[in-house]
Amino acid sequence: MPLHKYPPKIWEALKLKQGIYARLPKHYLKSLELKEPTPVHWRALGVQYRANPKTGLKERVQDIPIPVYYPPHSQDGLWGGEGWVSGFRYANNDKMSNRVKKTWKPQLLKRDLYSEILDHKFSITVTGRTLDLIDAAFGFDFYILKTPKEDLNSKLGMDLKRAMLLRLARKDKELYPDDPVKRERVYGKYKAGHHSEDLKGAGSSRMILRAQFEIPEEEAEWVGLSLEEAMEKQRQLEHKEPEPHFKVCVDKLVQELQMKKLMEPLIIEK
Repeated sequence: MPLHKYPPKIWEALKLKQGIYARLPKHYLKSLELKEPTPVHWRALGVQYRANPKTGLKERVQDIPIPVYYPPHSQDGLWGGEGWVSGFRYANNDKMSNRVKKTWKPQLLKRDLYSEILDHKFSITVTGRTLDLIDAAFGFDFYILKTPKEDLNSKLGMDLKRAMLLRLARKDKELYPDDPVKRERVYGKYKAGHHSEDLKGAGSSRMILRAQFEIPEEEAEWVGLSLEEAMEKQRQLEHKEPEPHFKVCVDKLVQELQMKKLMEPLIIEK
């Protein structure tokens, strides 16, 4: 006989369907769905069998993901999906010796990254892969906005994304207050559409498709919030100040007097 009505594995999913969890916005609940991140430390072959390059015989492929551990302090930086990988190595690089445990850690760098949407320079711990991804995305802001939550894998990154989306949604005039032309150019840069960019030395132009980053402010306020932060935000939205008892009694008395006055006969003088 089972000890629980529902298996413990689905407790977290059931918890989101009742109480204050069920009253959270649908777009936020959708963002809590677990998705597989882009593989970084391994590459999926996508096949079950392949030919052995030496013998030519068909052999089964062990396409098993490498377990990666993300330490708590990785949430305070941008590691680009990299983490700690545990394994074994041979002592003294001698294959005839015993194997010992080893943990491979990414090289961490401290870099100053500038956001033109927030008009602020951030000193962030990054990896070499993060810098490559920023270059591939054509800038720090584009990297933060384009990268999905599961690939960003950083609380700091999601907080930056929420701040950027809120500024784009509000069209905040505090951005470059002395240069409205530059402000409109920055806001227009992150709208959907095609942008023509000339290639140096090529004599031609290429079209770059940019995604739609502007979302409603009500939706941007929930981006990147943890479940505890979202619950507290929902509590504050639902919180109502208690109405004083004397005010309730006064309103009730006024209503009774009005009803009594309406019930009195009307005297008409001739």
